[in-house]
Amino acid sequence: MNQAPVCDRDRDRAVELVQQAYADGRLSSTELELRLERALTATSAHELQPVVADLPDETVRLWSIGGRLTRTGDWQVPRRLRVDSEYGRVRLDLSRAHIPHPRVDIELRLTYGHATIILPVGAGANIDGVQAAWGRVTCKSPARPHPGGLHVHITGNLPYGHLTIRTSRK
Repeated sequence: MNQAPVCDRDRDRAVELVQQAYADGRLSSTELELRLERALTATSAHELQPVVADLPDETVRLWSIGGRLTRTGDWQVPRRLRVDSEYGRVRLDLSRAHIPHPRVDIELRLTYGHATIILPVGAGANIDGVQAAWGRVTCKSPARPHPGGLHVHITGNLPYGHLTIRTSRK
């Protein structure tokens, strides 16, 4: 039986889930070492799946076709957020949101359309993982957060979409 090889992204995700489970107290140090070894030596998705099968993956998915996705005010920001939008507008205002994590990962899939992400004062944004073919990415926020500040890591694909990231004016 031919198994699909593991891509670096899936392997990195598995390592991150295992490390987070250890940090949350769900795994012992022995279990951490065992799972990390299995994740790093896995050659197929079939071998990688049992390493993380019992670990929570808290990715929240939002999607829209031609509409608006807006999150503002006092909303709970998940650690991982994936946004899919075709022909729509996305506005994620993190400036007054409840963010219990020091890092938030946002994955964007904007075929056409525009996204605006507003960061709280003191936060930083890393946009190195964003691919924009005919689209445009504008980041007016620092790449590194202030000490103790929120770090937002943004990845994704914007074939014709536009992304603007800025810090809150308040």
